[in-house]
Amino acid sequence: MVVQNKLDTGDPRKAVLLEPFIHQVGGHMSMMKYDEHTVCKPLISQEQWFYESLPTPIKQFTPQYKGIISVCLRKDSLGNLGLIASPSLPTDNCSSLDKEHSVMLCQEIKRTSTTSSERLFVKWSQASFTKTIKDSGPGKALLRTELQYRTDDSSLMEDTNGNQPERKSYNPWGLHCHQLHLNRMSSKLDENKLHQFLLLENVVSKYQYPCILDLKMGTRQHGDDASEEKKTRHIMKCEQSTSGSLGVRICGMQVYQADTGQFLCKDKYYGRKLSPDGFRQALYQFLHNGNCLRTDLLAPIVSQLKALLSVIKNQSSYRFYSSSLLIIYDGQEPKENKETLDNHPQGCFQNINRTMPHGTGHPKVDVRMIDFAHTTYKGSKYNHTIYDGPDHGYIFGLENLVNILENTREGE
Repeated sequence: MVVQNKLDTGDPRKAVLLEPFIHQVGGHMSMMKYDEHTVCKPLISQEQWFYESLPTPIKQFTPQYKGIISVCLRKDSLGNLGLIASPSLPTDNCSSLDKEHSVMLCQEIKRTSTTSSERLFVKWSQASFTKTIKDSGPGKALLRTELQYRTDDSSLMEDTNGNQPERKSYNPWGLHCHQLHLNRMSSKLDENKLHQFLLLENVVSKYQYPCILDLKMGTRQHGDDASEEKKTRHIMKCEQSTSGSLGVRICGMQVYQADTGQFLCKDKYYGRKLSPDGFRQALYQFLHNGNCLRTDLLAPIVSQLKALLSVIKNQSSYRFYSSSLLIIYDGQEPKENKETLDNHPQGCFQNINRTMPHGTGHPKVDVRMIDFAHTTYKGSKYNHTIYDGPDHGYIFGLENLVNILENTREGE
């Protein structure tokens, strides 16, 4: 199944603009926007196989799988790179794609010098970026970051004095991943080579101000195919983080702040440093809009987490190593909540843990499992180790997550 983009007018040569997905809050692979309701990511066969053999009970907790797409990397005479996708590209190469009819995503490749070394980084062309933000809706253009990058790519997030600007019009983690991915692709530039991408549902497309929490689930993060060096490294990360103590750790977060009209962003390095108490405080922050704790969200989130827990307990042999769980809600409060706060401007500060009234239905929330490159189960053609029973590490993380949120609801 291949999704046709609205830009495709029937011309088999018509290409689709791939843009960095501006609401990617975690992970290391670059997520790209294919169309308003579809994202794509580099294909890993093990993950593709999982989506194609997905157990029915899990489907409601994963993005809809929409097939695969072929992507070409192009470079023009000015050094601009383009990621070009088309449902009608031939399967052997993309030399038949007419460049004149291609929709290009342009980045300017610049070299800058530092005191230690010369490095390559990717900078958005202003026209392309402005269009991306404008077309993405009001909630997409109000991002603010507290990310602290540990790589040479930090120059993308800082000014000449090394200070981070107060305002960002995108979540910088997504562009950080996109830069690294584009650099890897461009290091071996072959305009006739096809790169396969998975097409998946954009699970935040229905939210005006998507607040997203990316949680790495389970007490083990390395896959069965990991090298000894990687295995040791991941075991240490788990032991030194809440993955070991709680079975869950934060990989990224963005939460809309109603008081400033911006998003607050956190990255995986922030999540790794959290103690169990720090993790609880971070969940509190994820549900806080700058004015009030959104306790109206707790019941529907807990309900979905418990439903997922029930499903996972019944999935014998499945191990969701290194997978993540997204919790999503809209930072735009329901109208009745906003009216309540407007009528009682000091109420949320006098009792910040009170449950704000809501109408006949709960606010819209989503709980989705993602990232299955290292998932193993009986019948998978990519793994030879067969496990008995459900994934107890994942279950441990879910149970702790539910417990923390229920305590938050009770006013901990």
